Amino acid sequence: MAAAYRVDARRWAGLFDGLMDTIGARFARPEPRRRVRDFVAGLLAPLPVKNCWTIAEHAGDDGPGGMQDLIGRASWDDALVRADVRDFVAQRLGHADGILVVDETGDLKKGVHTVGVQRQYSGTAGKIENCQLAVHLSYASPLGHTLVDVALYLPRSWADDPQRRTEAGVPDSVTFATKPQLARALIDTAVAGGLPCRWVTGDEAYGGDPHLATALRAHQLGYVLAVACTHRVPTGHGVQQSGQIAAALPSTAWQRMSAGDGAKGFRYHDWAFVDLPKAEDQHGGRHWMLIRRNRTTGELAFYRCWSPHPVPLHHLVTVAGRRWSIEESFQATKSGLGLDQHQHRRWKAWHRWTTLVIAAHAFLTAAATLSTSSVTSVPDGLIAITVNELRRLFHALIIEPARPRADAITWSIYRRRHQHAAKTSHYTRQALTEP
Repeated sequence: MAAAYRVDARRWAGLFDGLMDTIGARFARPEPRRRVRDFVAGLLAPLPVKNCWTIAEHAGDDGPGGMQDLIGRASWDDALVRADVRDFVAQRLGHADGILVVDETGDLKKGVHTVGVQRQYSGTAGKIENCQLAVHLSYASPLGHTLVDVALYLPRSWADDPQRRTEAGVPDSVTFATKPQLARALIDTAVAGGLPCRWVTGDEAYGGDPHLATALRAHQLGYVLAVACTHRVPTGHGVQQSGQIAAALPSTAWQRMSAGDGAKGFRYHDWAFVDLPKAEDQHGGRHWMLIRRNRTTGELAFYRCWSPHPVPLHHLVTVAGRRWSIEESFQATKSGLGLDQHQHRRWKAWHRWTTLVIAAHAFLTAAATLSTSSVTSVPDGLIAITVNELRRLFHALIIEPARPRADAITWSIYRRRHQHAAKTSHYTRQALTEP
């Protein structure tokens, strides 16, 4: 019976080593190769706050300079590292029916100097706040789901301001792009990179953009994209709004189905879909309006759908349900991996921090599949090992035992020396102006 409770710690370590060796090949010198490994290990650690100081202390460095150099000044291409992560995900989680999920998340920030920051609506806060916004691409398959790519949203107030761009190190090639345009670029990159996928899903910000839908049809990617109740579509009775279509449906049009497993049970809703033959274009395929009705409140949600081939209702419902997987990824990366804890104002540093968080999350997701694929690894009375639980186990069993105890004393000395220098500087400066 004890064998059933064993974990795959050695296989997790081998998987981590393989990913870090692949990423490490992007660095010409051994120092950044070691540091990037230590940096990702620090992201996986249960540190109360994650920044270059705490990660350097966790790694046993003699100061934060090396980690700050890795994020801000060292020579490496974060886009190529994300390509490595995408290939890793394709190998470990890839499936012919893979789903690409697009969504943005916001990080609340103070001041006006952090790249991309302005007062704008943040879905994370649910209101207008001073924040950064970034569009993320997630990959979901029957094996798991993880973030794979990202694009920072640069508002016009930044894109059209040469001084702010220069101060934040925004490349000249970066121009203003809407969030759907950023999502399209991320999807184009994933498809060109060979990530196996068949579907795309996203919320109203993406479903309301006709250019994105056209681009997906050109890729022959099916989609289930949320739209507003006022979204207009061509029908046999003329152009109608989504809400009008729903109001005209008979009671027999609705079917009760689950959009997937939830922590508290199956996520049942009432669903209906309407064929839209008038929406056909040069890409062929089938168009639908998918409608979801809350069983308790009767609240409606609407989705524009397309597939190069006919599919049953339950297939569209499944794709719609996978949209929530990216929210789980945001929660896991913010609560456990420090996605929103970066303290970097410049373009390059922001992308590097976020890229390494994505790498850490992809590793955890892939490692979790090693456990769920083993018949004996999930005995009765236990759920499968989650990403959050695997992060705790990996640190306790693999990372922590390798750390010398002297590191704690070394960093205590370093912090106190730094604080002494800062205190002396403050008193010296005060003495110049005070009697």
